[in-house]
Amino acid sequence: MARAAAALFFASLLTGLLLAAAMTGAAPADRNAVSAAHLGALMGCFLLLGVAWTFPFLRYGERGLRRLGWAFIVGCYGNWAITVLKSFLHVAGVARTGEPANDAVFLLLTVFVVLPFLGGGAAWLAGFSRRAA
Repeated sequence: MARAAAALFFASLLTGLLLAAAMTGAAPADRNAVSAAHLGALMGCFLLLGVAWTFPFLRYGERGLRRLGWAFIVGCYGNWAITVLKSFLHVAGVARTGEPANDAVFLLLTVFVVLPFLGGGAAWLAGFSRRAA
């Protein structure tokens, strides 16, 4: 997870370059969405490190920890990548509107961000409960 966090941090830095281009008009991307992707990747980096730090406190075995880690990795990377994509499509993607590009982004966000984070967040919280004696 630390490697995934480091790579996401680097992706955040590269997205910062895209943000500068979007703000100056050199890139045809929505600067607010690129800013969200930039900051989302940065925050995702720290979320991955935080979750990884708690692994010793969780009741899961190696397999369960791996699944938990992947739920957060998929959510963090999905959030970054799909937000970058939607910045070029100029759509919100937070609800179905009948517009194909918007609805595709909505579906991608649901599958690769919302569901992994909901499942991962619930499993993370449940993992702190004590083992049965």
